Amino acid sequence: MRRIYLAATGMNRGKTTTSIGLLAALIGRGLDTGFTKPVGQRYALVDGIPADEDAILVRAVYGLPDSLSVMSPVHIPRGFTRAYIRGDVVEDLGDRIRSAFETVAQGRDMVLVEGTGHAGVGAVIGLSNAQVAGMLNARAVIVSEGGVGRPIDEIVLNRALFARHGVEVVGAIVNKVDVEAQPSLPSVLEAGLARHGIPLLGVLPYRPLLSNPTLSMLCEQLKGEVLHQGPDLDRPIDRIEIGAMQAGHLLDRLGPASLLILPGDREDLVQAIVTVTLMGGPAGRAAEVSASATGTAGTRVAGDSHPGVGGLVLTGDHEPAPRVVAAIRSADIFAMRVAEDTYRVASEVHDLLVKTHPEDRDKIALIQSIVADSLDVDRILELARPSD
Repeated sequence: MRRIYLAATGMNRGKTTTSIGLLAALIGRGLDTGFTKPVGQRYALVDGIPADEDAILVRAVYGLPDSLSVMSPVHIPRGFTRAYIRGDVVEDLGDRIRSAFETVAQGRDMVLVEGTGHAGVGAVIGLSNAQVAGMLNARAVIVSEGGVGRPIDEIVLNRALFARHGVEVVGAIVNKVDVEAQPSLPSVLEAGLARHGIPLLGVLPYRPLLSNPTLSMLCEQLKGEVLHQGPDLDRPIDRIEIGAMQAGHLLDRLGPASLLILPGDREDLVQAIVTVTLMGGPAGRAAEVSASATGTAGTRVAGDSHPGVGGLVLTGDHEPAPRVVAAIRSADIFAMRVAEDTYRVASEVHDLLVKTHPEDRDKIALIQSIVADSLDVDRILELARPSD
């Protein structure tokens, strides 16, 4: 039985994406493959059982028979870390992880172990990724994300902590690389990592569907009221704009994948966007945006140049007037109202966790295809450590 520990240089680097694709590739090779995420920070309840969201996702996507209690043996609820430091947690959590791993591994050809965050995450409770990989006798593969200096620096830094716990880092994967814009980058990364004796096992290309939040994620993760769902909640957001300028200037910055965050009392901006959306379209008819709407008399907006906006988030304590909400609905624009101020909302949207859900079939299929084409799966199998 082989095992590999999939680590990362930080949160949201692409571990789950890699896990989903790698599992498909391993199962496709006829290998009976198990999955476990020993320590989870984001968890949900399924039939009363707390489990990490990634374990829930993998179990649902691949129909794995293992119980969630062994696929996600340790999770960190609010207050757990303080309780552990005070000495209130007396259970041997390491033993729970080892026991769960043995259960998942029973009769399997391969087990994929997914870590949490960078190599040191979990050290405060004695369960850093490096410690857990060591206790499971697993070699590690580190996932980072696009760039040149930063991913190499981070991979080398994380390897040092794994080495301290006797864990060999056998390779690295770099995610979110714009290969079309920088076709030479994979070879540069490979050469840079080779200087440190770390093989590059694959480069995952940047895809907006995988990297950018969708409007439905806003509904899930922002605390607010949806005023109108719009035509497509699965639309990815690739640009965030703040409504802090005249409408004529703002419209030049918007597109169908833009999210505009603005105070709830900026009726002038909302009306300008509604006008452009209603008057735009395939015909590309020019619309005269009145001075009352834009604040800039005489501005002409071409419908084909300004295809509207992906969605609106209205912030603050200012509840939009009924006529404004009616206008948004008539233009079929996604809009939600959030009580927090614009800066705080913009920060929350920027930090949104882009998670995959079992029902995201197109996204999962894309992940599986990209990983199959981009990773050296056979090499990863060779590097996976067999049982002693």
